[in-house]
Amino acid sequence: MTNNNFAFRAAWWLSGPHAQTIWPALLRIRPLIPERWERVELPDGDFVDCVWDERSFSQTRLPIVLILHGLEGGINSSYSKPLMNSLTGAGFRPVLMHFRSCSGVPNRLDRTYHSGDTEDLEFVVDRIKDEYPDVPLHAIGISIGANVLLKWLGKTKNLKLESAVAVSVPFLLGPIADRLMQGFSRVYQWYLLKSLKAKYKRKFAGRPCPFDIGKIDSLNNFWEFDDFITAPLHGFKDVHDYYDRSSCRQYLSGIKVPTLILHSKDDSFMTPEIIPSSEELSSSTQMIVTERGGHVGFIYGAIPGWPRYWLDSAIPSFEALNP
Repeated sequence: MTNNNFAFRAAWWLSGPHAQTIWPALLRIRPLIPERWERVELPDGDFVDCVWDERSFSQTRLPIVLILHGLEGGINSSYSKPLMNSLTGAGFRPVLMHFRSCSGVPNRLDRTYHSGDTEDLEFVVDRIKDEYPDVPLHAIGISIGANVLLKWLGKTKNLKLESAVAVSVPFLLGPIADRLMQGFSRVYQWYLLKSLKAKYKRKFAGRPCPFDIGKIDSLNNFWEFDDFITAPLHGFKDVHDYYDRSSCRQYLSGIKVPTLILHSKDDSFMTPEIIPSSEELSSSTQMIVTERGGHVGFIYGAIPGWPRYWLDSAIPSFEALNP
């Protein structure tokens, strides 16, 4: 790849994987963008909420970029508004799709969302294509949003997107659940499980719960949580079935649209062993693996305390977004 925007070197003063991961979550200043919310009704009676950048929404001939967030993420995630701001500035029309239950409002059905759920993505893509049939549509997936996107791209037979970008991809879910039980990464596990548990408690506070809600606080890791809640709630036999069927790595060879994968060897949520080999990728897929960058971090800059965020320039410059 010859584009200089893809040359990344982590900030020397923020080079560790956890520093790269935590800094933007805690200290990144998000731009103020005018939000246009849209509720999309789903065929099963549930809904997802999408957020457009109001500044570009009315410019209906601009290419659309659909953004899929990470686990327990949304419009207020550290990367969401900055990325939307960069895309609008580069001449795109970004829209972020919240997964079920992630927009601040409990979804209607017992089920919520999971790492391999591609049906809602396909429905939203079809809806956008129906409404704007002559406008190019691209997609960006972050973390589990990247897993959902790559799995869907590897399985779908119809080329509905012009291109895709996947960032910090959880290629294999089982080893990631193992990694999150080790060392400092247990902090991420605690934070995410705390959010998920609180969400289920709020949701089922005034309605029947399909599992024993009283046991939820005893679930101490993702293996236990996904086996007790995620897998049965979404039609899987158990946690092993869920992780095996939902991990995107097995689908990469089937991707047909131009796709860019951006991943770091020191991702604090996973280990380098889960990164696929070049032989596992389709001919339409490019994968850039950096030595450092953490999980959805990729912060550079020579001056301490003055970070720059590589994803905001690297993603809009991907040549498949700019044919």
